Amino acid sequence: MKTPQKFLSKLPETPGVYFFKGPRGRVLYVGKATSLRDRVRSYFSTDIAHTRSPLILKMLQEFEKVDFTQTDSVLEALILEANLIKKLNPPYNSKEKDNKSFNYVIFTKEDFPKIVVVRGRSLSSIFPKDLIKFMFGPFPHGTQLKEAMRIIRKIFPYSDKKCTPSEVQMKKGKLPRACFNYQIGLCSGVCVGAVTKKEYGETIKNLRLFFEGKKRAVLRNLEKQMKGFAHEKKFEKAGEVKRTIFALNHIQDIALLKHGTADKNEMSSFGGEISSVTENTKSFRIEAYDVAHLAGTNVVGVMTVIEDGEVAQSQYRKFKIKINPGINDVAALKEILSRRLTHAEWPLPSLIVVDGAKAQINVANAVLNKKSLKIEVVSVVKDDKHKAREILGDKQIIQKHSRAILLGNSESHRFAIGFHRKLQRKIR
Repeated sequence: MKTPQKFLSKLPETPGVYFFKGPRGRVLYVGKATSLRDRVRSYFSTDIAHTRSPLILKMLQEFEKVDFTQTDSVLEALILEANLIKKLNPPYNSKEKDNKSFNYVIFTKEDFPKIVVVRGRSLSSIFPKDLIKFMFGPFPHGTQLKEAMRIIRKIFPYSDKKCTPSEVQMKKGKLPRACFNYQIGLCSGVCVGAVTKKEYGETIKNLRLFFEGKKRAVLRNLEKQMKGFAHEKKFEKAGEVKRTIFALNHIQDIALLKHGTADKNEMSSFGGEISSVTENTKSFRIEAYDVAHLAGTNVVGVMTVIEDGEVAQSQYRKFKIKINPGINDVAALKEILSRRLTHAEWPLPSLIVVDGAKAQINVANAVLNKKSLKIEVVSVVKDDKHKAREILGDKQIIQKHSRAILLGNSESHRFAIGFHRKLQRKIR
């Protein structure tokens, strides 16, 4: 076994892709890493024979050099790894490339392209070649790709296979209906005609460039779009593009890191990536609260939980309001939060989301202060159609977590209404 020190000393503790190279610089194997130094070091551990396949052990006898490319995030390392495996066809990645259980990301050939993840074994039966505009992969790590697509969709909202364009619905005599993904910011609004073919095409173009590993080109496109909107005095659209630029420069992929060990058995078979993230990585937990009643009667409340941008339904909670406040959502919220904070066995949130305005923020802060707890609170203000109009609270937190905040608020409203209706049926 070669000594690792001369290879490890130059490796940073950052995400990226590493290359094991053989004679004449030939790339033998490509892998991705959360920490390049920790990942490559793992190949030189004393128990390597028990943790890697014979294929990788053979590669370690042949390699002469380790090179690397740093990335700004684990997400970008995942995409770069897939692109390089396809481009370089390293001999010790061959099993990964040929295995039909791995995934591909498909861009369909339509006026409003859909983005779909398909397993290799199902590719030809689901998508004939004439229906595919672009295809990326293979992605060996299924669980991590699933997390990656969730992160990507928050940055570039796209239509999926379940979304029907508004003009198609109208031709069938149906009124366009917004999908849930549009309501929480994960779809551009193809289903209700909220986005033009040209605007959606720009999103797809940037998404394609991102999958090609050309983030700088994406940022240049977005800067140009933002300036164009500002010049046309379309300041709301310019603001949306600015938020996309911020998200792209500050990719939040903690969820991707946490799922780094999910494919352990599959990855160890081929010597693939095993995340070095520790188990105690703290999640960003959002708790969202809402109240439901009928003219002040049968008042109920709920708590929903969003962890690292994803719903955690097993942690949702229901509350029957004991001290009936009538039509007083602020008083009901005070009781809900007071009762919730008696549960020391529930993890405390990083952020609390309330439905309402300044009064709801004030009562939430009062309850927290009484418990000597410092937790940020934001509120979602609705319009007369009960659609989110604005979010009140710390601007930096709102900018960073706006989609998760709206998701939590939407979930709490849905959950509260469902709980109240169920209670009403029982009373009848």
